[in-house]
Amino acid sequence: MAPSADAETFPRLLSAHSFPSSKSVVNASVLHGKLDLRLETRSIEEPPAGELQIQIKSTGICGSDVSYYKKFANGDLCACAPLSLGHESSGVVVGIGAQVNGFKIGDRVALEVGIPCGQCTICRKGRYNLCKKMRFRSSAKSVPHFQGTLQERINHPAIWCHKIPDNVSFDAAALLEPLSVAIHSLNRASPAPGSTALVIGAGTVGLLVAAMARQSGCTFVTIMDVDEGRVEYAVSKGFATHGYVVPKPLHSSSSSSSIFTDGTSTPASDGIMTPLSSYSSVGDRLEGAKALAADVLAVARPDMVELEEDEDDGVDITFECTGKEACMQTSLYATKPGGKVIMVGMGTPIQTVPLSAAHLREVDILGIFRYANTYQTGIRILGGKGAMRIPSLDDMVTHKFKGLGNAKEAFELAGRTVDDEGKLVLKVVIEA
Repeated sequence: MAPSADAETFPRLLSAHSFPSSKSVVNASVLHGKLDLRLETRSIEEPPAGELQIQIKSTGICGSDVSYYKKFANGDLCACAPLSLGHESSGVVVGIGAQVNGFKIGDRVALEVGIPCGQCTICRKGRYNLCKKMRFRSSAKSVPHFQGTLQERINHPAIWCHKIPDNVSFDAAALLEPLSVAIHSLNRASPAPGSTALVIGAGTVGLLVAAMARQSGCTFVTIMDVDEGRVEYAVSKGFATHGYVVPKPLHSSSSSSSIFTDGTSTPASDGIMTPLSSYSSVGDRLEGAKALAADVLAVARPDMVELEEDEDDGVDITFECTGKEACMQTSLYATKPGGKVIMVGMGTPIQTVPLSAAHLREVDILGIFRYANTYQTGIRILGGKGAMRIPSLDDMVTHKFKGLGNAKEAFELAGRTVDDEGKLVLKVVIEA
């Protein structure tokens, strides 16, 4: 039987630089195949030199985790061995390896779960997220797979454990991981004060990108999604200034060409909408994307002061957070000449997009892959007060499950947009 993981008992189980034995046993949630999630026991060694042992307190379920759960794969990455999922996590230090300074038993930490080599040229330049030898927890890219955080305790390099203040909850600290994606996106975008922005996709990352865009000085931030509940949440909670509900796809195909029905806009406006129907050619689909871009741009326009005519050609920055072909097409048409499109979402790897809309108008297209050097910024933001605070990350956690034994139910819910009672599902967490 696994030892208790309650906060009250960890000092008895482990003490700094001292362990009751070289090995102990912990519970772990392990995925063995499609929808085959099992609660198992694993042995854990005492933390080696340079590492801490962390008692996991909260883990958020990411879209990539849901993909592994449903398909035993995420995009082109197929798992070839049992894999513990989870990479949005926080916890408490319960053991300290040799050569570790600056930590004590009981410290509350958020985990940065991507471990680069630290030696290659790209790492030395500070862009360690692009390291070819990166090992990322819960990802099947490296073999043997780097196990995720849905375990009672894990050993993790101390350099990638970030202390969090007492006024930041474990749930909010776990969401520092997707917040880091948003911070990195804004670092790449570098918006000027007073910029306008469009965020496509109102999932966890899209919401946090919108919040960071506002905090970074964007005056108007419009968010669009097919889910009305998420758009309304984004606007009502202050993540975005305006929202737009795009037509819902009636069916999807591998080419990302979809049939759409009517949509609406938020806040209430005329909601002018050109339904995207069953387009049979690339040209027709691009015309549909162009029409959708015009519709979403019209949402915030009534609240803007009148500017010169050429200032009406689009937003300064579009953050594409879905990875879908149709959304990438729309993003290029929605961005003004000289603006930027930030590719945040990972989705369709090969897409047909109107590059001339970027090329001839000098629209910069910038890619985003995870994050680098963002956690300390995120912790300062979460610990901030007053006007500098972003909307509550705790409020984003709409559903909580207690214990690893309920992981399967958590994953089933995380793949939905509403629960059985019709309530919005945003972020699902599994707590210790």
